[in-house]
Amino acid sequence: MLRRLPVSVLIAATALLVAAAPVFAHGNGEGWWGETNDQVVTNAGFILIIFFPLFIFLASLLQWRLEKRKDLRKAAAKHRAQDPGGW
Repeated sequence: MLRRLPVSVLIAATALLVAAAPVFAHGNGEGWWGETNDQVVTNAGFILIIFFPLFIFLASLLQWRLEKRKDLRKAAAKHRAQDPGGW
């Protein structure tokens, strides 16, 4: 029974997505935004052009900080291992 579960979930999700398409097609084909003209598409493109490099930059900064913390943690562990402490 558990082996059929992923297939059943996939079929159910596909059926819901197929059934949802006509529901969103009301209003003469206009979506949530309204009428889509060249200006709207251009602005969306500019937003994407700004978003992806900014996201990559911020993710790189986060990764750099995490690597820096890891290196400090490794150096502290190495220092603790070399210095037995005590008397």
